[in-house]
Amino acid sequence: MELPSLLNVTPIYIAVLGLVFITLTMRAGLYRAKTKIFIGVGDDPEMLRRMRGQANFVETVPIALFLLLTMEVLGAPDTWLHALGLTLVIGRITHYLGLTELGPPALRVMGMVATLVTILVSSIWVFISVL
Repeated sequence: MELPSLLNVTPIYIAVLGLVFITLTMRAGLYRAKTKIFIGVGDDPEMLRRMRGQANFVETVPIALFLLLTMEVLGAPDTWLHALGLTLVIGRITHYLGLTELGPPALRVMGMVATLVTILVSSIWVFISVL
């Protein structure tokens, strides 16, 4: 199936981040089943980390993707879209690794900075392009 020429880049990052989301959701859900914590965190710090990792993804990724889509519709160069899309993907993965203690804690900060930079740069790009 051929994509409309309007959207060539952003759907790649939507798909990749969709797969990342499934992974985060499965890690939280399988841990819930294993520990029988079916609601909340049950005073389990690991459940809290997994739940917050998934929740933070849900809190930040939609606006970032919406901004990238808007950039693409407004004619942003593919280079910008790939740079920001890749920054977002790497940022979300590193944030999760740091937050859930699968990696060093510094990854959490680096990941959040990458995510916020993506949102900031794309917001500015959209704002400037419509003035």
